[in-house]
Amino acid sequence: MIKAVIFDMDGVLIEAKDWHYEALNKSLRLFGHTISRHDHLTTYDGLPTSRKLDMLSVERDLPLELHNFINEMKQEYTMEIVYAQCKPTFVHQYALSSLKNLGYKLAVASNSIRNTVEVMMEKARLDQYLDLKLSNEDVEHAKPAPDIYTKAIRSFGLSPDECLIVEDNENGIRAARASGAHVMVVEGVEDVNLENITSRIQEINAQRQQRQEV
Repeated sequence: MIKAVIFDMDGVLIEAKDWHYEALNKSLRLFGHTISRHDHLTTYDGLPTSRKLDMLSVERDLPLELHNFINEMKQEYTMEIVYAQCKPTFVHQYALSSLKNLGYKLAVASNSIRNTVEVMMEKARLDQYLDLKLSNEDVEHAKPAPDIYTKAIRSFGLSPDECLIVEDNENGIRAARASGAHVMVVEGVEDVNLENITSRIQEINAQRQQRQEV
C-alpha cells in the first residue's frame, strides 16, 4: 500500500527548467561560456549546478577557480527570476492538499540548494502540505545517486515499496528507480495532477493485491 508521495521539484512541481538555464548561462557569459538549450535538456538537466560546472571544466576547460563565483551568481540570478515569476498553481495546490487529506505523507526532494527549495515551495504555496523538504545539501551524493530519495523514505519510516516518486528527467528517474521505490514518470508539470497521481497509486496497489493472491 502506497503511504507516501515524494516529488522532484524542477519540472514536476515548478516549471523552472528555463529559469535555471537562463540563470546559469547569464553567469557563464560573464566569462565567455554558454550552454545550448539542447545540451541543457539532454545532458545537464536535473544535475546540481556544482556538477554542471565540473562537467564544463572537463569538457570545455572552464577554469576551476571560477566555480564558486559562477555558482554564487547563478543562485542570485535564479532567485531574481523566482521572486518575479514563481506563483501558486491551482492544479498542484489541489493535488497536494487532496493527497494530504487522504492521509499520504508528502515530500519534495530536489537537486537544488536548500534556499531555492524553501523559496520556491513558499512562493508556490505548497510548503504547507509538505511533511519533508530535502535539497542537495542534505545528502552526500546528489541525483542520479539515490541518496536523497533513500533519505526521504527512511525519514518517513517506510519501505521503498510503500513510496511513489514523481520524476521527469533522466537523472532523477535513475535516482528514483535505484531507491527501490515506485516511480511515476511525467513529461512536465501539467502531468502532475490529482487524477494521474491517484491512478498510478491505484495501479500499484492493484498489482500488489494480484501478487498476494497468486
